[in-house]
Amino acid sequence: MQPARATWNTGFFQEALVRRGLEELGYKVKKPKDLANPIFYKSLTLGDLDYWTNGWFPMHDDQLPKKFPDKAAKYGCVEKAGGLQGYLVSKKEVDKYNIKSLDDFKRDKVKKAFDKNGDGKADLTACPPGWACETIISHHMDVYDLDAHINPIKASYEAGMASALASYKSDEPIFFYTWAPNWTIFKLKPGKDVMWINVPHIAATESQKSAEDRMTVSGIEGAVSDPIKLGFVVSDIQIVANKEFIDENPAAQKFFEIFTLPLVDINEQNTKMNEGQKSEKTSIVMWMSGFLQTMPPGMLGLLQHELQPNNLLPIF
Repeated sequence: MQPARATWNTGFFQEALVRRGLEELGYKVKKPKDLANPIFYKSLTLGDLDYWTNGWFPMHDDQLPKKFPDKAAKYGCVEKAGGLQGYLVSKKEVDKYNIKSLDDFKRDKVKKAFDKNGDGKADLTACPPGWACETIISHHMDVYDLDAHINPIKASYEAGMASALASYKSDEPIFFYTWAPNWTIFKLKPGKDVMWINVPHIAATESQKSAEDRMTVSGIEGAVSDPIKLGFVVSDIQIVANKEFIDENPAAQKFFEIFTLPLVDINEQNTKMNEGQKSEKTSIVMWMSGFLQTMPPGMLGLLQHELQPNNLLPIF
């Protein structure tokens, strides 16, 4: 099997768990290829790759190639409505300047407070090219007439957030995009350190229109309002696989359909990773062993029975 994984490191954990689960079932799985979303989806439809665990839908729908419905499909739900996304601002500045939405960054005092390079715009830690959020942030800059007021920084996200965290620790204003699950909102806690802010109004992209009702959310801790207009769809995290691969591997399909990962587990691992614990091999083995034990009686044996002989490894 040849998997791929996303270029954002907060998605590495679920990839490693699914890979380990397939190995537990007896499959031989190669090291994943790190790819930007559009390249992955194109490669998947061409049959160069078998699957990945980092699909965010409907957010990724506009990155799918035309032949996708014939060549590939989405399976199961790693995390239902787990992909929360939006803009956050340091709480001190939210209170000081009464910041409620992106529109407030049109005010001169607010722009000046968040302008780090002296170009007259507020600096936003945004998404690098190739990520779906980069397209949506660009859409926001256009539809809310923010190009003259906000400067989205599109360099490495990890480096950008490390810089934002350092700025916060130095008592400087910060303004950034993020998503959950992610270590960022465990280091910078909404309601205490930062606040989720609104977009001026909901202006869905074509790919967001089918789930426009999921762009306004209630009950979010640390939001400046309730409900809050996030401007991003709260997405389902799903496994995406090549249909030919699925036809040849019914056991893998069933595993993809039943695999789920609690949000708290992703958040815990992401925080550990950010703190420097790069090797999580033991945790991955233990987590997957526990997951397999929770499967319905006989399910593990059924999956192993359905494995295709050309992929089998000895199961001891």
